Amino acid sequence: MCRFVSSTPLWSQSQATLGTATCYRPLPRIEAFHPVIDLHCHLLPGIDDGAPDLDTSLAMARIAVADGITVTACTPHIYPGLYENNADGIRHAVATLQMMLDRRGIALRLVEGADAHVVPELLDGLKTGRIPTLAGSRYFLFEPPHHVAPPRLEETAFNAMAAGFVPVVTHPERLTWIESHYDIFRRMAKAGIWMQLTAGAVTGRFGRKPQYWAEKMLDEGLVSIIATDAHRADKRPPLLAEARDAAAKRLGADEAAHLVVTRPQGILDNTPPASLPPIPVFRTNADDSRPGGLWRRLFGRA
Repeated sequence: MCRFVSSTPLWSQSQATLGTATCYRPLPRIEAFHPVIDLHCHLLPGIDDGAPDLDTSLAMARIAVADGITVTACTPHIYPGLYENNADGIRHAVATLQMMLDRRGIALRLVEGADAHVVPELLDGLKTGRIPTLAGSRYFLFEPPHHVAPPRLEETAFNAMAAGFVPVVTHPERLTWIESHYDIFRRMAKAGIWMQLTAGAVTGRFGRKPQYWAEKMLDEGLVSIIATDAHRADKRPPLLAEARDAAAKRLGADEAAHLVVTRPQGILDNTPPASLPPIPVFRTNADDSRPGGLWRRLFGRA
């Protein structure tokens, strides 16, 4: 267990006040405050598998502010039969939590959203407003199932695009079936569907395989944004700056900033994708897509 106490600004310290929450690691030292935007976070209390209570939400919010996050999209799961959330309920929960943050002087702006599971009624939910987009924009989080490739993933995404929405596919690098279906994500990205990596996957917190796919997608110019997909304060906390720094070492500071600031701000402003910075291709790893390619990359042998 670790508990932090400080009287200095949260973003200028390596130890921040987390109330009664515990954390699994010290917060990283941030030498200069570089604001970032997190558009995928399960911050709302008691609404899905994210923060179970208000104390956890407040602890997560303090961690986010200490990490440089200025805006967080509250994006609970919408998964019929499991998480029956809707836009009205999410907006009410966001407003309530924002009031709690403001009362405590936690300088984090919240916006609405949802981690919308791929289901047949997804497009109807977007059109009717039952499923919220990110901050009321044309962009929405589009969550494929973790362990089974859905039969009409591309068709569902392209139908949403035809209706004027921009799907943002969440955490493709963590899907167990990405190796056998990688070309699907490549086609989708090249067709204008956005890809969102998990910050912890970029830095290796989810293990070597998700990090490998995250790096491959970054290298091939398939990734539009990085977000935390945070669920708790002690496990999967809202840390984004370290992923920005890892991306900067790989892609350069400009593209790293686009991943966590420029394009996320474009979403908040409902900017058309064509008006935002294009994604550069740094290298292609065609050989890695062949049978045994992942094994060679991870373990150095076929």
